Amino acid sequence: MAFGLIIVGDEILSGKRRDGHLPKVIELLGARGLALAWARYVGDDRALITQALRHAFASGDVVFCCGGIGATPDDHTRQCAADALGRELALHPQARALILERMRDVARERGESYEPERADNVHRLNMGVFPAGAEIIANPYNKIPGFSIADVHFVPGFPVMAHPMIESLLDTRYRALHGSQVVSERSLIVFGAMEASLTPLMEAIERDHAGVRIFSLPSVDHPQYGRHIELGVKGAASAVDAAYASLRAGLQSLDIALGPELVR
Repeated sequence: MAFGLIIVGDEILSGKRRDGHLPKVIELLGARGLALAWARYVGDDRALITQALRHAFASGDVVFCCGGIGATPDDHTRQCAADALGRELALHPQARALILERMRDVARERGESYEPERADNVHRLNMGVFPAGAEIIANPYNKIPGFSIADVHFVPGFPVMAHPMIESLLDTRYRALHGSQVVSERSLIVFGAMEASLTPLMEAIERDHAGVRIFSLPSVDHPQYGRHIELGVKGAASAVDAAYASLRAGLQSLDIALGPELVR
């Protein structure tokens, strides 16, 4: 299974807030021998969010969607998920109980009376209105749950809530996948060559070594190596060594100046 990430919010696209989800999800997956296959940023536009979610549901991937599941007018993700699936929205009974529990906790912390029928508290129940058939995702930070539909998982935009929820899903629902996407890399620094002249060699490496992908990362102003290309291969550890040996031999046959080797 591939893993995808959708990040929702105008505040990310406008630069008002710096996205912390992408690097953290990459980190969480990598620590478990998994990898992120794709990521998408979407503003607070219902049509665009619905389009992104239709793709997510149809993809068959495990997708984490961060943001837009609150109950203010700029939160559209719950409604868009329902639209993408053609389902009705309904107050989830477990979510309702957890939100009421949170209201009770807040009232006690503030020394106030618990008034679940108060207008603002009734409005808070909208955070538990999910597409029909959804399952809840526990939120250890403040009990307000996220929700899952098949392998698409919806969590808040707040990293302090979203990241533990994603981590829990990875360690429970997807534990059997741990280690299944471990990727090894071997590369080296190439001086004085153009990518176009190296393309036939790169194509030959991918053709002759199944399951291995080649990558080329040119740089014009690297502080240590100056103008160069980092050329390498990545894939399963069992296949990478042979592909790298072919790559290095091919470069040497072209009489190209080579720099240090990099292993990841």
